[in-house]
Amino acid sequence: MTEQTGTATLVRPDAAPGLGCEADAIVTVPLTEERAFAYWQQDIPAEYWALDAAQLTQRVAEARRTLGTRLIILGHHYQREDIIAFADYRGDSFKLARWAAEHGESEYIVFCGVHFMAEAADILSQPHQKVILPNMAAGCSMADMADPDDVYNAWAELEELGIAQDTLPVTYMNSAASLKAFVGERGGAVCTSSNATKVLEWAFAQKKRVLFFPDQHLGRNTGYKMGVPLEQMVLWGWARPYGSMGGRTLDELQQSRIILWAGHCSVHQRFTPQQIAEARQRYPDITVIVHPECRFETVQAADLNGSTEFIARTIGEAPAGSKFAVGTEINLVSRLAKENPDKVVFCLDPVVCPCSTMYRVHPAYLAWVLDSLVEGRVVNQIVVPDEVRGPAKLALDRMLAIP
Repeated sequence: MTEQTGTATLVRPDAAPGLGCEADAIVTVPLTEERAFAYWQQDIPAEYWALDAAQLTQRVAEARRTLGTRLIILGHHYQREDIIAFADYRGDSFKLARWAAEHGESEYIVFCGVHFMAEAADILSQPHQKVILPNMAAGCSMADMADPDDVYNAWAELEELGIAQDTLPVTYMNSAASLKAFVGERGGAVCTSSNATKVLEWAFAQKKRVLFFPDQHLGRNTGYKMGVPLEQMVLWGWARPYGSMGGRTLDELQQSRIILWAGHCSVHQRFTPQQIAEARQRYPDITVIVHPECRFETVQAADLNGSTEFIARTIGEAPAGSKFAVGTEINLVSRLAKENPDKVVFCLDPVVCPCSTMYRVHPAYLAWVLDSLVEGRVVNQIVVPDEVRGPAKLALDRMLAIP
């Protein structure tokens, strides 16, 4: 079964056994029809459960008008259209984090993204501002692969081995606030896919090596682009017992320039060189553009790679008639296809597989948190503890200060 969206043909998961996702499509259905609703935040009032897309859109619009300038809605590129329609600002995590640091005019910031993004906004926002995440179950599987205890244990091992003294920790934005604090306390910085190269250049100017977490692929692809040989980028197996050196030898760690955490994005791992080959066979003049969270082999097979902002800008500025096969989350690809009707834009992966945790920001949750604000109640506020906020802000401020 297929659904036509712009110039991209989206194939539902039930058309490809074994490749199903949490979401069946990128259209909005009532919460009661969402097969994964049982795993989402459950204390949303029952009055929102059966509302369809049109009813939810009307409720959100009414609450939005009532709240006026007291409210700003931030929307990540991977959000569904029924959320992006109400976003005052949309972008990737770097763009939205910078916005939160530079704007203090609104009392409420409703962050339509995932938990670590809302945490970053709370850290960077002004004291009078309240940051709200519509669905508290909207997390990130990649961020979860860097459990704070595992990171602290890995660092302790590196200290015992004499490796840590020449190592600067760098965490991808896709990590918990506590890990941003860990990095901040040790002189490191946060990075995003937009500025990973600049942050690594900054880090290498200070120390011989970088501990990069949680996404191994962004670290490897960025390092390779900077000229770091693959053999000098070693993978740390965080699931191994303490004392096993992450599955590496002492010599490998000593010779390394980047120690990569064994984490990944489940969506971006779906893109393969075979998909790229099939796209080139279909359109010999295609430009393949992928996110650097994809596997090394996929990035090497593509023509271009970069952040969601880079992907959107590249396609938007391309001349009419251009053709793009895109390796990133389907909501963004679908939106780019709609916004560029004079071009061919389609997803490398033929299976509709939205980021399952971004998908949890259903319009019902947005309507609920906005209706609550209209009634004078704040629900789902994200508050980073003071003992975490300070050092985490150091790491974020260092990122923002890198030119």
